[in-house]
Amino acid sequence: MADDFDLIVIGGGPAGENAAGRCADGGLAVALVERELVGGECSYWGCIPSKTLIRPGDVLAAARRVPGAAEAVTGSVDADAALAQRDYMTSDWNDAGQQAWLDGKGIELVRGAGALTGERAVEVALRDGSARRLRARRAVVLATGTTPLVPPVPGLDEVRPWDNRSATAAKELPRRLLVLGGGAAGLELAQAFGRLGSEQVTMIEGGDRLLAREEPFAGEEVRAALEAEGVTVVTGARLVAARRDGDDGPVVATLEGGRELVGDELLVAVGRRPATVGIGLEAVGLEPGRPVAVDERLRAVGVDGGWLYAVGDCNGRAPFTHMGKYHARIAGDVILGKDAADLASQDAVPRVVFTDPQVCAVGLTEAEARDRGMEVTVVRYAVGDVPGAYVEGNGVGGTSQLVVDDARRVVVGATFTGPGLQELLHSATVAVVAEVPVDRLWHAVPSFPTVSEVWLHLLEAYGC
Repeated sequence: MADDFDLIVIGGGPAGENAAGRCADGGLAVALVERELVGGECSYWGCIPSKTLIRPGDVLAAARRVPGAAEAVTGSVDADAALAQRDYMTSDWNDAGQQAWLDGKGIELVRGAGALTGERAVEVALRDGSARRLRARRAVVLATGTTPLVPPVPGLDEVRPWDNRSATAAKELPRRLLVLGGGAAGLELAQAFGRLGSEQVTMIEGGDRLLAREEPFAGEEVRAALEAEGVTVVTGARLVAARRDGDDGPVVATLEGGRELVGDELLVAVGRRPATVGIGLEAVGLEPGRPVAVDERLRAVGVDGGWLYAVGDCNGRAPFTHMGKYHARIAGDVILGKDAADLASQDAVPRVVFTDPQVCAVGLTEAEARDRGMEVTVVRYAVGDVPGAYVEGNGVGGTSQLVVDDARRVVVGATFTGPGLQELLHSATVAVVAEVPVDRLWHAVPSFPTVSEVWLHLLEAYGC
């Protein structure tokens, strides 16, 4: 016999929690299946611990830019205190608080590995070795996230490389750290470990530039900042082999051309893949190991009856925690019978790289807009040229850019680089999502003296 619920959610990360919570608030009986910790990758091994480790270095760097405060900075980051704060922020990898949240909403937590066995049917391999069969009266939501991608490089598996979990849960700092991958995760952790006290950090990126999916100037500015802090950045260099000298010896990374780099640990941060193996997709006619394709209402394409949904990273639409939570809210509303659809995942995805300088972007890059056949005007303004930046400290720099669709006179993309600009991004997100005409947007007056005054100069550069 199966236990019946209105909704079954497989995966208890932020997306799964939000789908479960929204439907429970709507009066549905909900079961949440989670094989590890409720709260998922983001809470314990991703966003929360990584940004906690980044924060001390950011604060010191900000203080050093301000005369009067700079003189008070007489030491370096206390790595032990930073790691202790990381432990606090992850609740020492204990999800009792999340369990209490589920209990408060009347959501039943089923601890184990869930897999589809047929239409609206889920079997959970419980931790004690037994199995429990669940059946959904209304819907099943997949929220299984992603797993780290490890490239097929000879010897790489044998060196026991770090992934994001190894790095964010580290108990001590490696003296020498090699980082493979010049995307957001690799850059953030490279700078964080350098500021926490690793003596030698080396970035390895196979492509020609860092942050290849963002505007070229963004990666260039981050590279310059990292190198100024002593991080070695190697681009256009493909890893062809890896070995570890002895059980606990150093890692030797061999690049194409024969160059060898040595570190005590090697962090692999080259991307992630959908965690869709072992969740029973084949039982409903879908292919494991690939993103679960969904329509605008987050329903799985190719599954009759509209009962299966996929939210968050596992659907491949926009692999960010905030977008997974957005997907969950939409799916929850659809399951509850409301009219809802995903309007943001294609053209209005906000994203922040929490390096110093930060890279904050939303919508399309210039290249993406032109590839779609848009006639666009691109305007830029130096962040350091507004009085609000002077107030923030000496040497505050960066670039602000808007990509404007000339036919509609609306902003379709924006990028801001500079220290601590993450809170500036939401204004751009509102402009992109709402398709506010620039002539109207010009009347949104930025307060003085704030860094947001770059908006005035960008719009004036466009001709407003």
